[in-house]
Amino acid sequence: MSTFGSPGTLPTTKPTPPQRGSFPLDHDGECKHVMKTYLDCIKKVKGVNEDQCRMLAKSYLACRMECNLMAKDEFKNLGFKDDHPQPKQNNNNNNNNNSDEKGVKGELRW
Repeated sequence: MSTFGSPGTLPTTKPTPPQRGSFPLDHDGECKHVMKTYLDCIKKVKGVNEDQCRMLAKSYLACRMECNLMAKDEFKNLGFKDDHPQPKQNNNNNNNNNSDEKGVKGELRW
């Protein structure tokens, strides 16, 4: 008999677990309202990483942690900045800069 056209023997690969481990699906829809709001935000901004959408993603992860759908973790470990960043000491006493216009050298501001 011929095995013409068959893929033959496929190499066996060992699956690798996700970095953060597995977590249960939201079968009861406990965080569905937050997820839908986040997806609507992403559609509205056409996939651009906006602050508003990031805050919705953060609230979705918070909902999952509260409902025990994922392990509790700090948001900085999940890719979010600290809510209360440490104020930077500025030793330059430039009176020409307005206090409203703070930024990093070379940063584009609109």
